[in-house]
Amino acid sequence: MNAPKTSRRRFLRRLGLIGGPALLLAGADAHWVEPHRLIVRRVRLTDGESAQRFAFFADLHYKGDKAYTQKVVAAINAEHPDFVIFGGDLIEKEGPLKEALELLSGIQAPLCGVPGNHDFFNRGLYQTYRAGFAATGGVWLMNEHRDLAGGKIRLIGLDCNRFAIRHLPVAPQAKNIVLVHYPAWANLFPGQSFDLMLAGHSHGGQVRLPWIGPLILPTNVGRYDMGRYATASGPLYVNPGIGWLHVDVRFNCPPEVTIFEI
Repeated sequence: MNAPKTSRRRFLRRLGLIGGPALLLAGADAHWVEPHRLIVRRVRLTDGESAQRFAFFADLHYKGDKAYTQKVVAAINAEHPDFVIFGGDLIEKEGPLKEALELLSGIQAPLCGVPGNHDFFNRGLYQTYRAGFAATGGVWLMNEHRDLAGGKIRLIGLDCNRFAIRHLPVAPQAKNIVLVHYPAWANLFPGQSFDLMLAGHSHGGQVRLPWIGPLILPTNVGRYDMGRYATASGPLYVNPGIGWLHVDVRFNCPPEVTIFEI
């Protein structure tokens, strides 16, 4: 919810009065601390006893930081999820793909995922993605679905080709989860309803100011920049991502592993 404009003015006025030292401290935090200050957020989607517990993360953008990626894997394993879902953008360039997959193979649960826009540009490597995810007992989904937890969960995963989207194959007897990379695609399913939609891509903006929100967002985000939303097709959750794009900076937007109970 946006605060009144006077609150924004007050914030900016105070920021100006505080001056250089505070800005330097904030800049140091945004560059050296927050990009690796991983948090675990829990979202419960059931009033009763949860049937399934899974982890969700997105936008690793692996560039060779083994220690940080191992920290992410350890945080996921500490939660003992039934399965893990990845929302796209594993890498940006071809070079570190095999190393990224090797590190993620340390996740002690089946890993399922879809391509982000950067993965989609590396379409010649899809067999490597498929093999890496399959090795965990999971699956790399491109306009496909996989039934999990003995048929209690149907995961429908879409690639980044909007024109390939058709009526999605929901299972009436299961909890239907739709996994997309672009948050704005939550609006592309008129007449269909799902138990949960998951997306990444936005990075939460990476830099978020109080009362203002994200300074910059990529395309295909719309109003769904971070967190939980109600949509016409069901609840949507947008993960703010694990890695960074262009600039190694995060402010008021730490990387996140999300744990769902459904």
